Amino acid sequence: MKISKADARTWFEFFASLPEYEELSPRQEEIVWAALRQIEEAVEAEQRRLIGEIPGVDSLDGRTLFVGPKERFSAGCRSCLMGTGLSAIRKTNRCNVQCRFCYNYGELDCQPPIGEGMWEIGGAKYAEEDIPLLLRASNRPTGVSYVYLEPFMEIEKYYGVIRIFRDAGIHQHLYTNGTLATEENLRALGEAGLDELRFNLGASGTADRVIENIRAAKKYIPTVGIETPMTPEYFAAFHKKKAAILDTGVDFMNCAELHLNPNNLGNYLGENLYMTRHGYLSPVFSRRLTLKLMREAAEERWPALVHDCCNMTKFARDINLRAREGGWFGATSYGMEFPRLPYEAFLPILNDPEFHFLKEEPLPEGYRPGDLTF
Repeated sequence: MKISKADARTWFEFFASLPEYEELSPRQEEIVWAALRQIEEAVEAEQRRLIGEIPGVDSLDGRTLFVGPKERFSAGCRSCLMGTGLSAIRKTNRCNVQCRFCYNYGELDCQPPIGEGMWEIGGAKYAEEDIPLLLRASNRPTGVSYVYLEPFMEIEKYYGVIRIFRDAGIHQHLYTNGTLATEENLRALGEAGLDELRFNLGASGTADRVIENIRAAKKYIPTVGIETPMTPEYFAAFHKKKAAILDTGVDFMNCAELHLNPNNLGNYLGENLYMTRHGYLSPVFSRRLTLKLMREAAEERWPALVHDCCNMTKFARDINLRAREGGWFGATSYGMEFPRLPYEAFLPILNDPEFHFLKEEPLPEGYRPGDLTF
């Protein structure tokens, strides 16, 4: 049904007032998904318009968009989208900064440890000396990524594991906020065999020392990129230092569409939010900023590749991964990260006089406010 914005607002105000334990009827659920699809279609229409304004926008097999030199498209991203996924390796459960966009916001001090001398790979625990056995006995990944939370808190523990995967010929990338990087540990990472280092430049507010660490990393690590959720704060800070950032020789910029979970949602309540394919919940501004940056990069012919790492890219990633794991047609783990839909989070966009649905129709009988719904 093409529910009207006014009817969607009325119903969502009602749903937001319900106690958490009260479940919706099937017809009420129809109303919810109809309203969210109306929002999604209107948001995506604007996104398509913005994409149409980007000269030379390119696609990786229809799975994601980018601008810039194709040879600089991250091998880690290729593994994620066309190989065996992220293949995340976890070790460090601490971080030295707190970002309002972080998925662990408010819970950084209570993240469970991986365990002394242990590494989490594929959800299981391994000692470093177990990894050669894992590589012999298991399906070898196209790439692995070191995540959770800030590896440079104990980066010296990573060198040995990186050497093992290097000797196995497996692509490796690592995420960092960059504030603890030094000439010495960047050199050590390069010598150990790290293929790719990604800086979350927004985590430091584009700090000068992190920009210089990007420049230093280029001396020792084959591929160096920036991967940051797109927020207005980062967008503004980036432009203040754009020349210095591009001058580092950075290979690529992954513009991540900020998606929200119960930890960080409170930091963005009041913003216009939308949901992609019943899954990730994001501020409308995030991908809009990405597409504006891509247009700027294309028009100015930046040497760095700029990648639209949006919700649909994540959707494509999970479809690919499940297929490679032998899942049935259509299988994916992509989905909503909330135990209960936060109805109140959609009231700002439904109350925004500048936001319009593409097409509206009256609700059918049995779905109107005041009707008994089943």
